[in-house]
Amino acid sequence: MKVAELIEKRQRQWKTLETMCIEGSAKFKDDPIKLARFSELYRSACADLALAEGYNFPPQTVEYLHRLVALAHNQLYRSSKFQWKKWYKIIFEDTPRAIFNEPCVHVCFIIFWGLFVCSAYLAYDNTIWPGFAEEIVGAETLETFEEMHSQGYGGSSPTAVGGYILNNAGIGLTCFVTMLFLVPGFERLTFNAIQLGTVIGYLFRPELGQTSVNFKTFVTAHGPLELTAIVLSSGAGLKIGLSWLITNGLSRIDSLQKTAREALPIAMCSVILFCLAALVEGLVSPAPDHLMPWWAKGCVSVFTSLMLMFYFVILGYPRKL
Repeated sequence: MKVAELIEKRQRQWKTLETMCIEGSAKFKDDPIKLARFSELYRSACADLALAEGYNFPPQTVEYLHRLVALAHNQLYRSSKFQWKKWYKIIFEDTPRAIFNEPCVHVCFIIFWGLFVCSAYLAYDNTIWPGFAEEIVGAETLETFEEMHSQGYGGSSPTAVGGYILNNAGIGLTCFVTMLFLVPGFERLTFNAIQLGTVIGYLFRPELGQTSVNFKTFVTAHGPLELTAIVLSSGAGLKIGLSWLITNGLSRIDSLQKTAREALPIAMCSVILFCLAALVEGLVSPAPDHLMPWWAKGCVSVFTSLMLMFYFVILGYPRKL
């Protein structure tokens, strides 16, 4: 094919690409079909430019293709301004409503809190099921926890925050990843609920004296954040795990990709709560009584609980448009 014929044949695509560049990326970046078309034209123009330089096309054609490719590149990869309204809608409208209406979160919430409360009560009141705590956790483990909380704490430590973040990340990742395989996930969620509930209920016993007081003082402030994060990480993993089984007519890969995008806000909320829990656990929970008494830590717990209820329930409750 002669050069003139090739240029004439390709000019229509070049003009289409140039028109889309002049209109701006806002015209096609939110439209997957137009974006795919723009990307195809851009790659074709890049190939034409390489061909034009290799086969000595007329200088004006080479120069035109250089300008066209540069213009298309800037449109495709240009940075966009931070859109406050868009992010406000995502954070304070779409995300809480998605979590509030997510059945997988509901299932994990019921399982975790149901087992947690029952285990805590049975461990606290030793008359209903004598020796329950020892049977579930083990006497040696309970003695270790008693010894750990028998003395006061060293005070707030910013360096400890990193350790708590690492620990919480391990808990969250374990809940999330195991729930992808469903049965191991439910086993892990059940284990965490029963073990945490048993230990907390046991250490709240009045007969433990100062150990119980120390533990209450330590766990009160960060408890709501950490326990809620466990539920959310499990809910996000369960949602993705079910996508392999319930595809709603999609292929398994497409169903997985679609569900993963939908589960991302749940997982991100879990990450944020784990980090906030670590921050409170490192700076507020171990603070000595003369700096932050138990009632002050209780206020932190009530405040965080109210904020969680406001975000997930008040903002998440469905509204008619």
